[in-house]
Amino acid sequence: MSKRFTLTAALPYSNGPIHIGHLAGVYIPADIYARYLRLLGNDVVFICGSDEHGVPITIKAKKENVSPQIIVDRYHKIIKDSFAEFGISFDNYSRTSNTIHHETASYFFKKLYENDKFVVEVSDQLYDSDAKQFLPDRFVVGTCPKCGNNESYGDQCEACGSIHNGTDLIDPKSVISGNSPILKSTKHWYLPLNKYQKFLRQWIGEEHKNDWKSNVYGQCMSWINDDLRPRAVTRDLDWGIPVPIEGEKGKVLYVWFDAPIGYISSTKEWAKKEGKDWEPYWKDQDTSLVHFIGKDNIVFHCIIFPSMLKAEGSYILPKNVPANEFLNLEGKKISTSKNWAVWLTDYLKDFPNQQDVLRYVLISTAPETKDNDFTWKDFQSRNNNELVAIFGNFVNRVVVLTHKYYKGHVPSATDLKSDDHYVLDLLSKTPNSLKFSLDRFRFREANQTMINLARSGNKYLADQEPWKLIKSDPIRVQTVINTALQIVAGLALVSEPFLPFTSSRLKSMLVLDKELSWDGITSGDILLPVHHRINQAELLFNKIEDSQIFSQLSKLNS
Repeated sequence: MSKRFTLTAALPYSNGPIHIGHLAGVYIPADIYARYLRLLGNDVVFICGSDEHGVPITIKAKKENVSPQIIVDRYHKIIKDSFAEFGISFDNYSRTSNTIHHETASYFFKKLYENDKFVVEVSDQLYDSDAKQFLPDRFVVGTCPKCGNNESYGDQCEACGSIHNGTDLIDPKSVISGNSPILKSTKHWYLPLNKYQKFLRQWIGEEHKNDWKSNVYGQCMSWINDDLRPRAVTRDLDWGIPVPIEGEKGKVLYVWFDAPIGYISSTKEWAKKEGKDWEPYWKDQDTSLVHFIGKDNIVFHCIIFPSMLKAEGSYILPKNVPANEFLNLEGKKISTSKNWAVWLTDYLKDFPNQQDVLRYVLISTAPETKDNDFTWKDFQSRNNNELVAIFGNFVNRVVVLTHKYYKGHVPSATDLKSDDHYVLDLLSKTPNSLKFSLDRFRFREANQTMINLARSGNKYLADQEPWKLIKSDPIRVQTVINTALQIVAGLALVSEPFLPFTSSRLKSMLVLDKELSWDGITSGDILLPVHHRINQAELLFNKIEDSQIFSQLSKLNS
């Protein structure tokens, strides 16, 4: 039975391109899940967009001495185009500078404001006297009061994950001038998270104790048990969505109030283009809302945004928030400021038409339960030893032999033996194994199940040695090639969420029936009927040479 899903992927700041940490932590798992759900016939909307109001954008604009609009226009296009080229299958990729988003976020704020869901406070905030401006979150750094990290931001410490206000920092410094800021009074609107503590404890602590990932659940309960405090939803800035209250000047909506509403406005934008009603995807209790994020965004998606939705009253709450940990690079933390990163734009230039290789390697090493490490040597090894030597080699040999012995026509299978039954039984079980893992957001496990099918097919062919058997028992060879072809066809179907470009090429090579599904594999349907003609073989993967890896390592160290 078809179900409705609203899937969101964290809105990337449009102040720089996407790197492999973003891909491994958020976008590849989200895309695998979206493609998987669509294959099962579900009603899926997969939403994202550029976050164009974050403080990092204004910081970059100041450094380049240009307007923030120039920055967001530049990087929105770069990000959107690279996602499309990489095969991330968003149903809509929007941007928070769009009119529909400004209207949606303003309406959301006004509804909460008119229903007295905010508290207004005049408080002392950090102010840079030289720059003559208040210092919002990312404009101030200092020592974290919890873990002692001396590079903590004003809103969150990336070392320990705690959230705080800039005034909580020890020895704060202005990012603009480097000076110690002073305290100055200003008025802001706060969402009283403390009023939602009981709701959050029951919703997360009881309802999702057993189905959310332990890292997400544990972090959420740590915040809740530490007692929540009101959180300002406005900032003193001139870049962002103006606070929609008459007479208020120089104040904008806090980016972490504005940004998650971007999921809603992007859905509205998609629905308008498709001639659909957006509301069931956000307000129908039968819809499953799933947020894909990194661990640094857990508090915003599991504490703040659900509190906002609860305060508004008509929206569904997320069913799951499968946040990943961080991906490191060559043993060190990815640093965009130090250019210690592998940028998606560069990868697509250096490895043309090899999107699936990076997808495969990143999901194989995905930081699902703990921080993990990407190395170029491992990238080369997984490509050469798994994708080329196992998956590609198996497919190529089967297709070449089919053309060599049967002019590209599928031969008949008679008198199946135990080896044939074993590998076909494995094929029929693979979809349910994948479903078990993907329903639990175990993407590494599912990826391994997929490649294990190719590994078993490759071993089956090597064990049967049809190239030797063809002279002594040609009837047996027909059965072997037929069996191997069914495995190849199964791979074309089950690899689609993980290796979409490879799957598409393989389906074309096999001239595969577009109506075939995972359910057909489970039912034991014949995927390639006798006499069906397939196309000539083409290499699915190419060996990566040492010189290519040396070039990438040199680029990192330059």
